[in-house]
Amino acid sequence: MKVYSVRKHPELKEKAIKYFQLKWANEDSKMVYEDCISHSITTENPLPHWYLLMEGDEIIGCAGLITNDFISRMDLYPWICAVYIEKKHRGKGYGSLLMEQAKKDAKAVGFSHLYLCSDHVGYYEKYGFEYLATGYHPWGETSRIYSTEL
Repeated sequence: MKVYSVRKHPELKEKAIKYFQLKWANEDSKMVYEDCISHSITTENPLPHWYLLMEGDEIIGCAGLITNDFISRMDLYPWICAVYIEKKHRGKGYGSLLMEQAKKDAKAVGFSHLYLCSDHVGYYEKYGFEYLATGYHPWGETSRIYSTEL
């Protein structure tokens, strides 16, 4: 089991784009992942990062480290987003592998905190995240905002 940063392994770009689109996009939002993942490889900025959790050639899950997760608290960053673990692999703590890599990468470029938004109460708290506030999405919904110190 290994976490791969697509930025550090650009040969995984197409695989990553397809996987994120499959798990997180709809027809209207597919280009968001293609454009963002493609540019994450060539940017000189420290963010974004996109991660694949793999066992051999099999993708087990994914996550991103981004500047904003379509939420009103744009004063907070970076954000971990799009955490996903395949159903048959859930309950084994694999999500923590992705979160730990995002934490390491965020800390390495000088960030002191990492944020996420989710309605999953009880999951992220197991990995050191604490509820911070309610955030507002452009499409009219709200999400719980969590933070952790790096």
